[in-house]
Amino acid sequence: MPQDPRILVDASSFLYRAFHALPDLRAPDNLPTGAIYGVANMLRRLLKEYPSDEIIVIFDAPGGTFRDRLYPEYKAQRPSMPEELRAQVSLLYEWIRAMGLPLVIEPDVEADDVIGTLAQTAAPDQEVLVITGDKDMAQLVSPRVRLIDTMKGVATDVAGVEERFGVPPERIVDLLALTGDKVDNIPGVPGAGPKTAAKWLTQYGDLDGVLAHAGDIGGKVGEALRAAAHYLPLSRELATIRCDVMLPATAYARREADVTTLRALARRLGFHAWLKDLPVDETGEVPEKQSSDIERAAYLAITTVEALNALLFTLKTADVVALDTETTSLDPLHADLVGISCAWQAGGDYQAVYIPVGHRDGSPQLDRQTVLTALRPWLEDPQTAKLAQNAKYDWRVFWRHGIHPAGLLRDTLLESYVFNSSHNGHDLDSLAERYLQHQNIRYEEVAGKGKSARNFADVPVVEALPYAAEDADVCLRVDARLWPQFASEPGLQRVLMEIEMPLVLVLARMEEAGVKVDRVQLEVLSTELSKDMADCEQKAFVQAGQSFNLNSPKQIQEILFDKMQLPVLKKTPGGQPSTNEDVLAQLAVHADLPRLILDYRGMAKLKNTYADALPQMMNPDTGRVHTHFQQAVAATGRLSSSEPNLQNIPVRTEQGRRIRQAFIAEAGHWLLSADYSQIELRIMAHLSKDARLLQAFAEGQDIHAATAAEVFNLAPGAVDSAARRAAKAINFGLIYGQTPYGLAQQLGIDQAAARQYMDRYFERYPGVLAYMEQTRILAKQQGYVETLFGRRLYVPEIRSSNPARRNYAERAAINAPMQGTAADLIKMAMIAVDSWLQEAPERGRMILQVHDELILEVPEASLAVAQSVLRERMEGVAELAVPLLVELGVGRHWDEAHS
Repeated sequence: MPQDPRILVDASSFLYRAFHALPDLRAPDNLPTGAIYGVANMLRRLLKEYPSDEIIVIFDAPGGTFRDRLYPEYKAQRPSMPEELRAQVSLLYEWIRAMGLPLVIEPDVEADDVIGTLAQTAAPDQEVLVITGDKDMAQLVSPRVRLIDTMKGVATDVAGVEERFGVPPERIVDLLALTGDKVDNIPGVPGAGPKTAAKWLTQYGDLDGVLAHAGDIGGKVGEALRAAAHYLPLSRELATIRCDVMLPATAYARREADVTTLRALARRLGFHAWLKDLPVDETGEVPEKQSSDIERAAYLAITTVEALNALLFTLKTADVVALDTETTSLDPLHADLVGISCAWQAGGDYQAVYIPVGHRDGSPQLDRQTVLTALRPWLEDPQTAKLAQNAKYDWRVFWRHGIHPAGLLRDTLLESYVFNSSHNGHDLDSLAERYLQHQNIRYEEVAGKGKSARNFADVPVVEALPYAAEDADVCLRVDARLWPQFASEPGLQRVLMEIEMPLVLVLARMEEAGVKVDRVQLEVLSTELSKDMADCEQKAFVQAGQSFNLNSPKQIQEILFDKMQLPVLKKTPGGQPSTNEDVLAQLAVHADLPRLILDYRGMAKLKNTYADALPQMMNPDTGRVHTHFQQAVAATGRLSSSEPNLQNIPVRTEQGRRIRQAFIAEAGHWLLSADYSQIELRIMAHLSKDARLLQAFAEGQDIHAATAAEVFNLAPGAVDSAARRAAKAINFGLIYGQTPYGLAQQLGIDQAAARQYMDRYFERYPGVLAYMEQTRILAKQQGYVETLFGRRLYVPEIRSSNPARRNYAERAAINAPMQGTAADLIKMAMIAVDSWLQEAPERGRMILQVHDELILEVPEASLAVAQSVLRERMEGVAELAVPLLVELGVGRHWDEAHS
């Protein structure tokens, strides 16, 4: 039988490739895991594809090698290993050893030299496969040695080396000496590329032959060759892979995998999908998906007064209790209580119960009012600590039933979000898998889905018990895993406990309050939009020379690109010409039809999303629209809203303003708007400490006019509205990391002019440029940036080898501290304003937050005081190097107040 091949894995090269290529993967404790995942996954695939007995994994050893002594500049330009990569190396070693693979790390030589030696010392009849993406390894190729690049799926043999490099494997070292290697800092002949070097070697045999005929080679490259002749032998020595390393007399055969360690590491690192692929352990049992210490069978249903009284005693004496509700609706304004779950820890053991109060299956259960009356003192006691997952919902459910809980300690949804906002999913099911390696019972498993879905009140108590109690149990356990992580992160702890947690009940009150909407005005606007859309449609038909469906991207593509032959500026992932808004806006320069399509789409969005939808969303009991605010969605910390989304109402069009005009005050009240003025530019001034920006804000100058004067070399009095608009685009564009191309598109100028404006801006505001560069460097070093108040925003793509992804990440790194700080400020302002409002309910109520704006609904008698307090609290919420400025507006409707 033929002998199994010896497979040599150049793991160091794959380590860096995986680190830079993969997205930001993290373990439950936030440890970066992308490099571990990339290398381990490559090895898993390798084991499946090549079930050989000899698979040897080789890494570079830390420290210098003999090459550094030969040439101190060797690899001297390489940066040190990033900390986020260094943190992964030891765990990767542990994973590889647990796989049963030999791991070789030899001091004073490189992994290449170990690979060369192991290739040379393989049995004479044994094939050798070198798993690598390093071109230097081509010198090892022979009739029995091949290179395999598993990431690219490319295999290279002797013929492949000659085809790629133009020389056989034995001449690769001479080729590398002549061309040099920028990565390794090996000097070559300036101007001599691979083709030139291959030509010389073909003509003169080897490096010695080339040097012997150096005088025969003319031109500048010949002069460069002769000038380089004295160091080329050293370059050859540096590029030569040693095949005579003295390695320990060790057997390199694979061992049995340590399944127990692999399983523990998979859970530790969050590689849950790999667990099912692992073989059975030494007991012969496949591990259950459910965590071993979560026992659903131990959950109790509280169905008697005696059991409820015993539970109350336990709840009052517990250090902390996780609380959860089951209801008839996801909308807390309509949600009737079906049951309450509680979980606590006693004597080191987790315990959880479910109190059913609204199931319709006839099972024994306590009366809802009896339970609420009994629980009220504990629920409303601020001294009894409570945990929840998405507490805003549960608290509003209790409010609906006349209970006002106190003592909210932490919310696991927000703990996860603040700890790492870029994690995919902060719902309880995701947190259970991420932090407990546990799979919750899914809601659909209990209540069904689609046509078979049933209200939770119709779920029998016996089926509801494990699902409901588990939610409280898992919430308590997730907090026990997450909260200790904040001990070493004071910035994150401050964001969680001083910003996000106090905001929970502020948002709950705002959602309860809602905002009054003028149904009649929206109906009138809907009719007008229908007419305007029909007019726009007819104009589009005239421009196209035919009728077509303005809602069909396919028909629009055919007319714009096939019939009208407009340029294709961008393609969809499916390869079709794009007709998105950016493309249509650019095409509108060439023809009227793209502008008409844009106008039609804008009107359709207003009609469908607002004019028609808002009246349907009005609560029949309150006559108001109650949006839902989400804290744990935007990575920057910005709030978002849904049902309806009030963040994206267009305000630059008359029709968009008409939508805002439909948001009105109750009779006898005013809407009071408070908007932070140019908040992100002020934050930029604070962060960058640029002298001119600081002076402009300190003196109360119009910052856009001041920028126009600086960039366009104008006297302050000579700045007109056009120059100010252009300066405003530059100010905000640069904050968002805009490129010359983007600025040129926005201003309608060529890229050269846009570049000149940007260069002049940075000349006049050098502190801004310095801040941007420092932020890029810091983000690359640590993998994240922070807001002024400690919120952390991860930007892992900043190390990507893909230029587009890296550039995007750099822009995000520059902008995120400003957007995130602005988000923190508005949240802190909401907390400060709400505390004043709660002192006396007759002062009014906060009803909306959109971007940097707060909207209050205030009784006419309180208006003057509310204006004064609102400005004072918002401007005094933090002290920056420049003053915070709030612009106030008052009106009977939102547009009037915002104007």
